Formats: sequence, structure tokens, C-alpha cells
Amino acid sequence: MKIAISTDGVFVSEHFGRCPVYTIAEIIDGKVANIEKVPNPGHSPGAIPEFLNKRGIKAIICGGIGARAIGFFSEYGIEVIAGITGKIDNVLAEYAEGTLVGGVSPCTPGGGRGYGFDKDVCDHAHDHDHHN
Repeated sequence: MKIAISTDGVFVSEHFGRCPVYTIAEIIDGKVANIEKVPNPGHSPGAIPEFLNKRGIKAIICGGIGARAIGFFSEYGIEVIAGITGKIDNVLAEYAEGTLVGGVSPCTPGGGRGYGFDKDVCDHAHDHDHHN
């Protein structure tokens, strides 16, 4: 099974659609294999879900993600695991072991329109210390 993680450096990115790259990995028999990084193709509605679906992704892991993006992923049958922070290597290991637990996405819709796509940042408080 192939998964994608929104990535900023060696950490899970706070914002799914605005991360610089996605870490793509295959999980085979509970082990992480074939890790690659691919550049973000651009943050327009539906572009990233389509891009990752074409790569055979079955689940995405991220910090924050808007409701509209979750809807696009669900149309492709791609699972969304949001509210994740930490180092990519640790998150991959937890996912492979079946111990990764998602939380609530801190991203909220932008005043009822655009679902955050028109904003430069989401409304949630930015925890820049989560990388410790």
C-alpha cells in the first residue's frame, strides 16, 4: 500500500496543501519500503488529490487539511489521517506498525467560502515548537 505524507524538512507539514514536498512510501508486510520525495504540484482545488491518486496513493498523512480537500480525497477512496505532527521517519514507522492515531485537523473553513484555499495561512494557532 502506498501512502503520502505532507512534508516540511524532516517533519510532517502543518498545512497539507502548502507543503514543499510529499514523502511517498510503500508499506509492505508491515515494513516501510521505497521512500521517495515528490514536489508539491501546486495548491489548486482538486489538483493534489488527483496527482496523488495517479501515483496509487491509498492514504495521506498530514497536520492540517481543509474539509474541501478531504472531500476530494474521499472521492478517490483515499484515507485522510490528519492532526499528525512529528518526524517523518517516526510517523512512517508508527503507520507501518498500525499504531498511528490521527487527531482533528486544526484547519478551519475561511468564513464559509473557499474552505481555506484563498488564505495564506489557516486560522489555527501555529505551534512552531512541535518539532522538539
